[in-house]
Amino acid sequence: MTEANSVGQGVGRVLTLATRGLAYFGGFVLAAIAILTVVSIIGRAFVFAGLGPIKGDFELVETGCAIAVFSFLPWCQLNRGHVTVDIFVNQMSEGATRATTFLGDIVMTVIAAVLAWRLGLGLQEKIAYGETTFILGMPVWYGYALSMIGAVLFLAAALYTLVGSAKAVLSPGTNP
Repeated sequence: MTEANSVGQGVGRVLTLATRGLAYFGGFVLAAIAILTVVSIIGRAFVFAGLGPIKGDFELVETGCAIAVFSFLPWCQLNRGHVTVDIFVNQMSEGATRATTFLGDIVMTVIAAVLAWRLGLGLQEKIAYGETTFILGMPVWYGYALSMIGAVLFLAAALYTLVGSAKAVLSPGTNP
């Protein structure tokens, strides 16, 4: 095994651990906002008994959904879980499949880079202006900052898969 391959495998292991952990975190956040929603709805149904909705529930759900989505993107990219047109791809030659995978990875890397860039700019703006949510008064940048972790890992995963698919195109005996 060459030194470059062992470095690549090490990076792959670190990315796998980081993206899996972030996906678990995203799942936890998604479960928490589902529970929060159920409790809030039950509270609304029992207003007559002195209960009520959870204050600012929609703000927490909005922020939580953004965090969850950005938490899942890196794991999905690393495992090539994004949508493909299998009916079309299955009829292509192996070389053509590798080429379309490479082109798809280029597009995903560009998308990941633009998302990270724009989210980073938005984060800076939210911190600078001190914008808060209407009901809870929670700083909006909290959600941006947690989403930024996912955006950066998404970019790292996209770059990693891009390098893998480029190697597969250049040396057909390897798997992307």
